[in-house]
Amino acid sequence: MCGCFNLRRAARAVTRLYDQVLEPGGLRSTGFVALVLVEAEGQIALPRLASDLGIDRSTLTRNLAPLRREGLVEVVHPGVARTGTARVTAKGRAALKRCIPLWKQAQAQFEARVGADEWARLLVGLDSIVRAAPQRNGH
Repeated sequence: MCGCFNLRRAARAVTRLYDQVLEPGGLRSTGFVALVLVEAEGQIALPRLASDLGIDRSTLTRNLAPLRREGLVEVVHPGVARTGTARVTAKGRAALKRCIPLWKQAQAQFEARVGADEWARLLVGLDSIVRAAPQRNGH
C-alpha cells in the first residue's frame, strides 16, 4: 500500500478529531500548534517556525493568516530584515488558555481510541519516518 496515501489519510482523520474538540475554543489544530510553538519561544523567526512545524514558508503564511486576522499572532518585520518574527498577542494567549484543556481532551480521546501501547509504538515509527524522509534541502 502507498505510504504517502495512508499517512495522509491517517493525518486527516486525527486532524478531524482535534479540530472537532478544539472548535468550541475557536481554533483549529493547525493554528493551535502554531500558537503553542510561538508562545513557547516568546518570539520566533518565521523560517524557524516553518521548519519546526515541518512546512514550507508559503504554507506557514497561509496557516498564520487566520491567526493574524483574529489578532492572535503578530508578525513583525523589523527594519530592512528579509524575514519577520512571530509572537503571540494577549488575545492569542487567552485563546491558548481556552484551548489547552480542549487539546488535552482531544489527546485523551485519541490515546483512548488508539491505545497507550499502540500510540507509543506509533510515536517511534513516526519519528523513524520523519528521519528517513528527505529534507527540503535534499538531504
